[in-house]
This record gives sequence, C-alpha cells and structure tokens, in this order.
Amino acid sequence: MKNYRALLFDVDDTLLDFGAAEKLALRLLFEDQKLTLTPEIEAHYKIINQGLWRDLEEGKIDRDALGNIRFSLLFKEYGQEVDGTLLEKKYRSFLAEGHELVNGAFSLISDLQHTHDLYVVTNGISSMQHKRLRATGLHPLFKGIFVSEDTGFQKPQKEFFDYVFARIPNVSVEQVLIIGDSLSSDIKGGQLAGIDTCWFNPELKPNETSILPTYQIQRLDDLYQILNIERKAAASH
Repeated sequence: MKNYRALLFDVDDTLLDFGAAEKLALRLLFEDQKLTLTPEIEAHYKIINQGLWRDLEEGKIDRDALGNIRFSLLFKEYGQEVDGTLLEKKYRSFLAEGHELVNGAFSLISDLQHTHDLYVVTNGISSMQHKRLRATGLHPLFKGIFVSEDTGFQKPQKEFFDYVFARIPNVSVEQVLIIGDSLSSDIKGGQLAGIDTCWFNPELKPNETSILPTYQIQRLDDLYQILNIERKAAASH
C-alpha cells in the first residue's frame, strides 16, 4: 500500500456532476433564445463539443476558439447563423450555476482534508470553477485550486503538472495520486507527469485505449480502501 501525501482531484464528473450542469445550461440557453432543446440537438451538441475538447487537449485549437465556435457549428447544422461568442457568454453564465455534487464527494473530501493535502486540477474557466466549488462548500477544503486558464496549459500537458508541482511544497511524484474521470486528460496527464493515477469510472465504461490507470474505482467511496483510511464524515451534505 503506497503512502500518498498529495491528492489531485479533477472537478467535472469527478466531484461535480457536469452532465447535470450542462443539461440545465443548455436548456436555459435555448429558452433564452426562444428555441426548443430536443434530445437530438442535445446529442448533436455533445458530439461537436467532445470533438472540440479533444482538439483542445491535443493542442489543435485554443480555449477561445472552442468557446467561440461550438454554438456556431451547432446552429449551422440546422441552417442558422448565430453569434457564437455571445451564445457562449450566456451559456457560461448558466453553466456557472450548476454545482450538483457527485454522490459521496463532500463526505470524501471532508474526510481526506484531515489526512492528505488536497488540490484541484481542472481544465476550465477559472472564475466558473471557483464559483461552482464555493457553492458546494468544497472550496476551502483544498490547499490549492489549479485551473488550466490560470496555468496557461491544459491537462494532459506535462507543463500543466509542472506548474502544479512548482506550487506544492516538499512533495515527490511518488507521493502524489491524481483522481479523475477522463482517460485522455486526467490519467494520461498523470502518466506524463510520472504520478500514479486513479480512474473514476462509475459506469464501468470499457477502456479501449492504451492508457492504463494505476487504479480504477466505480464509486468515490472506493478511494478509502486505496488510501487505507476509515470513512468518518456524514454521507450527505
């Protein structure tokens, strides 16, 4: 059993339910535009968005490009020209209101703050991620919040993790574990940084990549066993 000292947590779909936040934000955006968000349009948006995020992780586009074009691309598929930048701004304001916790997240972080040094490592907009974490009560439980917008780099880039490690005092890579839901971002990033990785995979999706995590968990509670600590905090928040 390894003795980890610093734990790096992803945010979206690891601690916070991004799917719920995204669904709400899209619905509010379409209502604002006096349009109906159908399941087909929502599914189409996700395909476009996921493709753009892959391009961002691979360095093919920057964050501004992602935000400015995803809604333009979506509406263009349905024969409409829109101001993608304006829609993105409205979408982000709606998205920032979404802060539903993943089951077990608050109790886990409440427990681990007493036994480990906790940090957030997330790709996203700094103001949005800070706001969402504050709304859940999680924000003060972390020793540091590292957002790609502030670091200048994206997970899985090694430079992102170099930035993080330069700001974590007296810790070696052997003492660090990253926990996240994305193989291409969190787990690959952890591997590039030379640290152990824990893939949070609640739906038990098959791993069809060559990216192999150190651990895999289906529930956040499974982390207690990996860290060899007892659960103490209340289950709900």
